[in-house]
Amino acid sequence: MSREQPTVSVIIPNHNYEKTLRACLESVFAQTLRPLDVVVVDDASTDSSRDIAREFPCVLVARPDNGGVSAARNLGVAASRGEILFFLDSDIALAPDAIENAVALLGADPETGCVHGVLDPEPLFDDGPVEVYHCLHAHFWRLRSTGIVGTAFFALAAIERRVFEATGPFDENLRDSEDVEYSDRLAATHRIRLSERVTGRHDDVDRLLPMLAEQFRRSQLLVPVAAVERRRGGGLRANRTGGVLAAALVPATLPLALLTPWLLLVPLACAVAFALADVELSRFVARREGWPFLLRFTALHFAVHLALVLGAVLGGVRWLVDPGFGPSVRRRGDRRAAVVAP
Repeated sequence: MSREQPTVSVIIPNHNYEKTLRACLESVFAQTLRPLDVVVVDDASTDSSRDIAREFPCVLVARPDNGGVSAARNLGVAASRGEILFFLDSDIALAPDAIENAVALLGADPETGCVHGVLDPEPLFDDGPVEVYHCLHAHFWRLRSTGIVGTAFFALAAIERRVFEATGPFDENLRDSEDVEYSDRLAATHRIRLSERVTGRHDDVDRLLPMLAEQFRRSQLLVPVAAVERRRGGGLRANRTGGVLAAALVPATLPLALLTPWLLLVPLACAVAFALADVELSRFVARREGWPFLLRFTALHFAVHLALVLGAVLGGVRWLVDPGFGPSVRRRGDRRAAVVAP
């Protein structure tokens, strides 16, 4: 990175986010450190996203077909010129100093190759309790994990171009969990920092069934991605392991009641264990939204955990039976063998 203020390219993948794209772009062009260029990669949107992007002085890359977020980010890198790549999802509006703070953090530590940020607890557009739940949880677990971490989330992240080029592009076979797979390669050579100084307000899913469907879809890649990780440690965890296990045991132990009604106490105990698995999170929610909302939050959190578990189980099965499912390189040994093969 140059000694002078480095140039920054903002790369925004987009697919049918007309609701938030304008707010996203307005926040980018209101930054205290103005980017060299802003690249919007529209991934075959069918709404007015492209017209909105044309309202701003940005580079619009219009894909004729939907290739997924990994392919969109790779295209954005190719169309950009900055020394630092700032990846931003089109449903996030940045705090005014987000880019400036990310650049400062990268410059302060030569070993840090990537800085990513913490989402605000308030949604970009408040569309009800489901979205409030999601934003509170997303904010809390990121804030709790700030510092040097093993995972970067590229919805809100800055990485030096030279580091990105050395690490390689995003795996275009992955439409979800691409961050985790990429982080595994990145952490082999550079530090990853999660910082509360880089923030943005997110417009999250606001209805129950779509939220559960999204969680179910994303969690299917947990097992395939974990199977090819180097397991360096420091990976981010949005949920407590004990809570995940307790949630899984509730439906698993319900059939015990067929033997005797007294055995209903077993799933009940698991439900109580789930509710107590993350006391810090519960206190945070209660302080911000009150104890009545905490009850709703806990119920939604339990439903999300069930979707996570079911998705992970299905993903594990798909990983075993479908060679094309998951990361492009399924085993690190396969890639090493390919490199040395005549």
